[in-house]
Amino acid sequence: MKNSISTKLFYGQVFKLVIPIVIQNLLSAAVSSADVIMLNYVGQSSISAVSLASQYASVLFMVFYGLGTGATMLCAQYYGKGDMKTIQLVEGIALRFSLVIALLFAGMALLVPDVMMHAFTNDQELIAIGASYLRFMSVSYLCWGITEVYLAVLRSVGRVVISTAMNLLAFSLNVFLNAVCIFGLFGAPKLGAAGVAIATSASRLIELAACMIVSFVSADIKLDLRYLFVRNKVLFKDFVRLSLPALGNDVSWSVAFSMYSVIIGHLGTDAVAANSFVVVVRNFGTILCFGVASAGGILLGNMIGENRLEEARSGAKELMKLTVIAGAVGGLIILAIMPFVLRYASLSGQAMHYLKYMLWINTYYVMGAAVNTTLIAGVFRAGGDSRFGFICDTVDMWCYAVPLGFLAAFVLKLPVMWVYFLLCTDEFVKWPWVLKHYRSGKWLSNITRDDLYDTAG
Repeated sequence: MKNSISTKLFYGQVFKLVIPIVIQNLLSAAVSSADVIMLNYVGQSSISAVSLASQYASVLFMVFYGLGTGATMLCAQYYGKGDMKTIQLVEGIALRFSLVIALLFAGMALLVPDVMMHAFTNDQELIAIGASYLRFMSVSYLCWGITEVYLAVLRSVGRVVISTAMNLLAFSLNVFLNAVCIFGLFGAPKLGAAGVAIATSASRLIELAACMIVSFVSADIKLDLRYLFVRNKVLFKDFVRLSLPALGNDVSWSVAFSMYSVIIGHLGTDAVAANSFVVVVRNFGTILCFGVASAGGILLGNMIGENRLEEARSGAKELMKLTVIAGAVGGLIILAIMPFVLRYASLSGQAMHYLKYMLWINTYYVMGAAVNTTLIAGVFRAGGDSRFGFICDTVDMWCYAVPLGFLAAFVLKLPVMWVYFLLCTDEFVKWPWVLKHYRSGKWLSNITRDDLYDTAG
């Protein structure tokens, strides 16, 4: 077909990007699972407290992810255009935002961690453990604000191997240091939940140092903080117009998703402990889905920047096929992991009951997440459309899912599993609108400019 992309070529390009991204996501999930497995030997309270306190890291991750993917929208298209200077300026703009937000979270974690924990639970033991964890995590938030944006920009120009290598270093150190700090290996003190935070902060510091070294030695895109102060009014306006809706989308969604933890946190420690295991298992189930979304978005953005719009439209169709397969595989992964989790989790009888049925629900939930993530965070953003996802996710989460969860838990006082089931309908409710927008083709546009430096200020 004229102007259609070669299916074999497209799949080859996608998998060239997908494999390193999947490895990176697998490492991230492995660290989360290592935290839970090690804390399993410390006690249920430590697992529950870290699970709740980690919701702030989840929100912060979505902030950095939103800024990173927002920057990727511009960087991927400008890379297709061959404009490396503009990519460097976009990185500087994204870093301005990420550092301000990182400083805010780090300051709160250092100064008022008790207040932060009160948002999720009234249990004094969990608050004390979680507050200690948050104080030590404050350092990691600052490092993360820099590295996440830098690595996202590297991925947008196809340097996924470098990005994966940096994450491999950080995650490997994290697991090793977790064991040292939690169990007191090599003469170190046994720090329990606080040890997880210390290990994370130390590994993030080393990752940041490694990124600076790689940037100085070989990377096409430099981690040069001087670009924080380079001004271009037109590019800044483009970033705000295109990238901040992506940031708002991810933050709105992640804060709403954290409300699920607020709801579950007030249903008892058994529900919280079970959900902490479920989150880890679900992360493994969505690894391939999110990898396909990220890789596809980068590749489509490069095509659009080269003005190959019809090829991009054809590529989006192929990406949807891959997404459905990835969602089915994700469900099977959860199904395969389930027997091992149920056998080795050291939880109370009631928590084990919740865990079993929560895992069953997630075997199909990942399909909803796969389709929506690929379209909203991958395809639509590749074409410069971040506004639709922001509106769609905000309405879905804040007008449907969160109110429904609070109604079910605190007004109707439904059993825990019914509350959890209703919360897990959020992804499927928005399918009709997301699929309709995809078929309309309104998301597809070239957002690059030719006159950036004529109008710089």
